[in-house]
Amino acid sequence: MPELPEVELARSTIAEAALDRVVADVDDADDWVCRPHVPGEVRDALVGRRLTAAHRRGKTMWCDTSGDDGRGEDGPRLGLHLGMSGRIIVRTGDGGTVHGGDPVRGVDGTDEAVAKPEWYRFTLVFEDGGSMRLFDKRRLGRVRLDPSLDDLGPDAGEIGVGEFRERVGRGTAPLKARLLDQSALAGVGNLLADETLWQARQDPHRPAGDLSDDEFTALHRALRAATRAAIRHGGVHTGEVIGARKKGQHCPRCGADMATGQVGGRTTWWCTAEQQG
Repeated sequence: MPELPEVELARSTIAEAALDRVVADVDDADDWVCRPHVPGEVRDALVGRRLTAAHRRGKTMWCDTSGDDGRGEDGPRLGLHLGMSGRIIVRTGDGGTVHGGDPVRGVDGTDEAVAKPEWYRFTLVFEDGGSMRLFDKRRLGRVRLDPSLDDLGPDAGEIGVGEFRERVGRGTAPLKARLLDQSALAGVGNLLADETLWQARQDPHRPAGDLSDDEFTALHRALRAATRAAIRHGGVHTGEVIGARKKGQHCPRCGADMATGQVGGRTTWWCTAEQQG
């Protein structure tokens, strides 16, 4: 599932290749992905406008749009959510392709060689002949005008250590469950949580309120490092411990057995030697 690093790669794709291009047409016919909007509603709101900026908080992404017909007012915000396997694919005016989001698995690097037309759930067509598409085999992505951010906590890649400690370091809930709570901290998914806790040598079952200030400082440092490394290398699947999240695997740091179980309702892996409470 796309987590903060994948969504940041999708956001940077839009920022790099889709801004300041006039929208000539919109395919918003998928009334599940575009709910609650009816077909044509998003099109009517965006044709003639330009995307002017691309933003992200946690796993939620949105684009500012320009005013219409020189009125000077900003247009609606275009909200984009990648769901479980979404990817943004931008075709430039000269026919090139820029893409970011869920890791590609197609033979040509964009999944387009094996794509079905219905896997393109939402498309902006630009006046210069290029396009921006939401590619989503599983149809779990989402497009919405003026999305609300009220239920999201601060971004996990930007939060300071003091606020991180205040939001995550309280109560008796398992530490991993607190990291996954999007209202407390936006952007951490299952893989990034496991990588962060492994990097910090913390037991995922440990009550979040039991950590000391020094331990939370180290956990915050591990989260920032894991997030930045995942963005740099192409996604959370590139984390150091992710390849060991399988039966019979061993900790890549000390060689001890990896264990698995449910924590906070999510499948979790940890080192039996270095992550015991």
